[in-house]
Amino acid sequence: MNHRIAAQTLALSIAALALAGCATPKDHPMGMMAGRMAVATLSPTQGNTVTGLVMFHEMDGRLMVHAQLSGLKPGGEQGFHVHETGSCASTDGSSAGGHFNPGGQVHGPQNAAHHAGDLPALKADALGRVDQKFMLDGPTVAAGPNGVVGRSLIVHAQADDYSTQPTGNSGARVACGVIAAH
Repeated sequence: MNHRIAAQTLALSIAALALAGCATPKDHPMGMMAGRMAVATLSPTQGNTVTGLVMFHEMDGRLMVHAQLSGLKPGGEQGFHVHETGSCASTDGSSAGGHFNPGGQVHGPQNAAHHAGDLPALKADALGRVDQKFMLDGPTVAAGPNGVVGRSLIVHAQADDYSTQPTGNSGARVACGVIAAH
């Protein structure tokens, strides 16, 4: 995806998110869209097709993540992680470094000890698209040891087994994006 199209897509998505937030009633499960925000535009690594936008929004002491992606394996499940380094300069995504893990935890699922960067799996529809929302405890958009801004977001080729250390055996990096404050 060229940078101009990515920037236009990002601007339209942020505008849509802002408008949706303004229309969300306070008693809605997602609450009012107030608080810090960050966004990552994902681009495919060499030889892959995964693209999309991931929005991060702090609300009620938690971090809401909204992933809208395409180009995934139809009907498949893929690992999804925040990585330590805010770089997608390498063609294979390796410049993003390892999983974001400020607490020195083992790799695992959300309901057990886990890296701050361990995210729930992406589950694609029959067309290879994802529109998925989930809430996280721990990571934040704010500056500090648990902050995700300035780090990379990676989509992996395979499902995360949530037990193999330290990566979950989720395979190659098929998309990368740097998380930026908004």
